[in-house]
Amino acid sequence: MDATQNYIQENKQRFLDELFELLRIPSISADPVYVQDMLDTAQKTADFLKEAGADNVEICETAGYPVVYGEKIIDENLPTILVYGHYDVQPPDPLDLWESGPFEPVIKKTEIHPEGAIFARGSADDKGQFFMHLKAFEAMMSAGELPCNVKFMIEGEEEVGSENLGDFVKNNREKLANDVILISDTSLVAKDVPSLCTGLRGLSYVEVKVKGPDLDLHSGLYGGAVPNPINVLCDMIGQLHDENGKITVKGFYDDVIELSDEERAEMAKVPFDLENYKKSIGIKDIQGEEGYVTMERNSIRPTLDVNGIWGGYTGEGAKTVIPSYAEAKISMRLVPGQDPEKITQLFCEHFESIAPDSVEVTTKPHHGGKGYVLPIDSKGYLAAKKAMTHTFGKEAIPFRSGGSIPIVALFEEELGSKSVLLGFGLDSDVIHSPNENFGVFNFYKGIETIPFFFKYFAEA
Repeated sequence: MDATQNYIQENKQRFLDELFELLRIPSISADPVYVQDMLDTAQKTADFLKEAGADNVEICETAGYPVVYGEKIIDENLPTILVYGHYDVQPPDPLDLWESGPFEPVIKKTEIHPEGAIFARGSADDKGQFFMHLKAFEAMMSAGELPCNVKFMIEGEEEVGSENLGDFVKNNREKLANDVILISDTSLVAKDVPSLCTGLRGLSYVEVKVKGPDLDLHSGLYGGAVPNPINVLCDMIGQLHDENGKITVKGFYDDVIELSDEERAEMAKVPFDLENYKKSIGIKDIQGEEGYVTMERNSIRPTLDVNGIWGGYTGEGAKTVIPSYAEAKISMRLVPGQDPEKITQLFCEHFESIAPDSVEVTTKPHHGGKGYVLPIDSKGYLAAKKAMTHTFGKEAIPFRSGGSIPIVALFEEELGSKSVLLGFGLDSDVIHSPNENFGVFNFYKGIETIPFFFKYFAEA
């Protein structure tokens, strides 16, 4: 891979400039105002794939936003790697908390990244990370060192639940046939710790509504005599955890696959500083399920969190009303063994059962997904570990993430292949939040590492 690595070193600035072109397009899948920007981003991604040397590049229509596909088949007898990524991004709100424009990428030095980090929406999630693969592929092609076949599938709906990706995968099994799937949409444990995510949590997402009177009422004339939906909703939410941090939904833990003491001991080897953890997010102390440490609570244990709550008057000044209704969005992160549809049903039944007779409760399920585990003795994991160990100069370690990538389980079900999560982000990238950023070091390290994954996987 010497020629490939030389090509990367010689083209670093151009790679960065081209990434900035992608980052400037506000490809927000959640907001229909940005339809044209989404289509422009798909076209720009396809153009970069063609320029890198991919064949049969297509912008494949779906019922929603298109999937960008491309491939390079050099020998049918060689293994095939399918690279997955997504070109859509989260909305940038609240805009007033950004230090620079969310779609005006700039490089700023930080304490973690003295050499600079790329500040822009999508820099880490996931434009910067999927773009590493395009540039690594370009480098291998230009150097004549592509060791196996490669296919690319870059979608535009990951941030809204990949609603149409399932049908696309089911309808294109032959086109997408592969030996392993390679995804960069996760993080490293730390910038100087080569690490591979071997597990993801699943997701169940539900919206709830508590309705009281037919209209907002005067709180003086009716207060104390009629149900206040906000009060009732808060009380119901308060009942969803017990005093030990356990979720009270009946049957919630029935299918949870518990880790052995040996597996938990392996997890404990991952470097973690609790004081730095608290300082990094500005909290005084931690909390969570009794019997588990922080690294376990946010990765191998299921959770239930309120993501948003509203109702009544929230404008300037005072308005003394008892609101007609109150609503909340609730997400549950699931672990391997838990089925999102079953958990969603259990939650909805439980939430409705704890409502007082004075209100009406409705539940509206949203998207979900299953958890995922990659065996550490698989060819994909071993190739990734060897690649990271090579470029970092120290042995890579496994860890489990608390995040969710629902389509990973879908890929295994429909395509019969495992996904390797070769991510180069950091928790400090603040994805989905204002001032999202991606270290320049991480961006280049990804481009340098990916070719070695190809090499070692082909050899395996």
